[in-house]
Formats: sequence, C-alpha cells, structure tokens
Amino acid sequence: MKTGIIFDLRFAHHEMGTGHIESPARIRALEKIVWDSLDEKAILVSPRPATEQEISLVHLPSYIDYLKQTPAHGYTAFDPDTIAGPQTFATACLAAGAGLTAAEKILAGEIENAFALVRPPGHHAESARPMGFCFFNNLAITAEFLRQKIGLRKIMIVDWDLHHGNGTQKAFYYTPEVFFISLHQTPLFPGTGAIGEVGEKNGAGFNLNLPLKPGKKDEDYLYIFQKIIQPLADLYQPEFILVSAGFDVLSGDPLGKMELTVEGCGDLTQIILELAKKWAENRLILFLEGGYDLNLLQEGVAEVLKRLKGQLKPKIPQASCSEELCRELAPLIPLLQKYWGFILER
Repeated sequence: MKTGIIFDLRFAHHEMGTGHIESPARIRALEKIVWDSLDEKAILVSPRPATEQEISLVHLPSYIDYLKQTPAHGYTAFDPDTIAGPQTFATACLAAGAGLTAAEKILAGEIENAFALVRPPGHHAESARPMGFCFFNNLAITAEFLRQKIGLRKIMIVDWDLHHGNGTQKAFYYTPEVFFISLHQTPLFPGTGAIGEVGEKNGAGFNLNLPLKPGKKDEDYLYIFQKIIQPLADLYQPEFILVSAGFDVLSGDPLGKMELTVEGCGDLTQIILELAKKWAENRLILFLEGGYDLNLLQEGVAEVLKRLKGQLKPKIPQASCSEELCRELAPLIPLLQKYWGFILER
C-alpha cells in the first residue's frame, strides 16, 4: 500500500496581501519536498474541488454564497488576519476537496494513508465565519463526509497545531461520533480550548482540550500522546483518524513558543500511525494547518512523510511527565475519570 500526497500548486493562488505570513510561499516551499518524497511508497494525488453541497456539510449556504462573491470586490477583509482575494474561493474549494479526495482513495483501497498539503488552512473556520487565516474547515468537511455519506460512527481527530481548532470543536461539540482532541499553546489566539470545554449533550466527554504553557518539548508531547491519547483511542476504537498537523509547534516558528523538534513531529505521527493500524484499518489523513518558518515547514513535512511511508523508529521511548506538565494536566484527571473511567498514569 502507498501514501497519497495530496498537493497542487494551485493552492498558491490564494493571496491575502503583500507581507502576510500565511503566504503562497508556504506551498511553493513544499514543491521540492513533495517531488523528493515520491517513490514506490508514495504517489502524488491531484485534489478535486469540493462541491458547494459538500462544503455545506459544515458551512451555511449563505456563508458559502457570500465568500463566492468576494472575487468581484478584489480583497475582502473579514478581520485583520483573514482576507479573501480574487482566487480565495476557488482555492478554498480545492483545499476542502483535498481531504475528500484522500478519503475516497483510501476507502477505495488505492492508498493507505494521506497527507493533504493544502492552503488555506482550515481548523479555525466556523460554520458561518472565516477566521485565523481559514475559510473552509477542510478537516471537518472530510469528517462530515465520512459520517453522513459513508456512515462511519467513530472518527477521531487529533489537532496538534499551535492554536486551538475552535472551528473543528464547534462542528462536533454535540456528537459522540467524532472524538476531538486538541493540544495547543495557551494563552494564544483564538482564546478557546479550555480543559472544561468537554462537549455537550450526547457529545459530553468526546471533546478533549489540552491547553499547554509555552516551552513544551518533545518529551511533553510524547507523554500526552502515549499516556492520554493512545489509551483513549483504545477505549474509543476509531474507524478513521484525521489529524490537523500544524508545524507552528516547532521550535523557532515565528508565531509560537513551543520547542518541538522535527523528529518529535515524526514521533507523534508514528504513534498515530500505530493507532490507525490497530483500530482504523490504517485509515489516516493528515491536513496541513500552520507552520510559518519555511525551512522548518519543509523539514517537518519531510519527516512526517517519511513516517507515513513506513520509515519508522524501531521503538519510541516512553516519556515521563515533568512537574510543570503534570500541574497543567491535573484539572484533566477528574474529567478523564468521569467520562472514560480512565486513570492517568504518571
């Protein structure tokens, strides 16, 4: 089986103005990484645009129509960070379709897993509101497609981007059919993602936030993945896993103050690969979210692609919990016990 790399230089057509940090250069910087990664274990997959009907699985038709009209007005600023240009609507449709393309090919048995290297990113976009550089929620649209069109009832989402995926959380806050887990720096935009935001009604307990103070290293993230996410996945037993992969968690990113290494991102990918193999018939899609130092972005994507293609470590050492991390996770312990009967091991 092969890894699908969902990539298209048309993702560079969306622009938000000169000097914007979420720029077309992010996609152009990945072109060589993509070509260097293609071999007998990875294929290039061209995305199709999502239809307006597919996008409406998550977004209100009135919002879709409004964004569709923005090309006629040149540039439309929804907020100082999120600006629609002449090619934004078409590019956002293509980005939304990338995950659908990946899902279709995985379900057809043509590829085993995929990395959707898209822009604009998606995890901040809400049903009727673009924000945080995001216009359509690429991952959420794919998750709803898997629920409503394919009939899956257990989808796990892991969001390791620097920022909380508020749009993804809102989309699935009331359902147990999607288990959303977010690790994010706090305090930071968008200001959501507190530990107490656990979901409501039937979705109570199926929304897990891990807000983290700056300076967290590989060991801290590994501990969370090994001691929290892995056992929760074993309890939930997902049928498909989706990941918001933000490389703004890497040490040196201009927007963040985390201290992950490129190898650390690879290790997180490997743990999720193991979970996908164990529970989800290997079905896994990663979506590019943040990452604004171009060299770090290149290195991080290259490392994750290596792991997806099967270039794995023989064994990832068990991480320990620093005193600082344990203090930050302490409020989570009663929630894990309440909703999952889960006791967090030190």
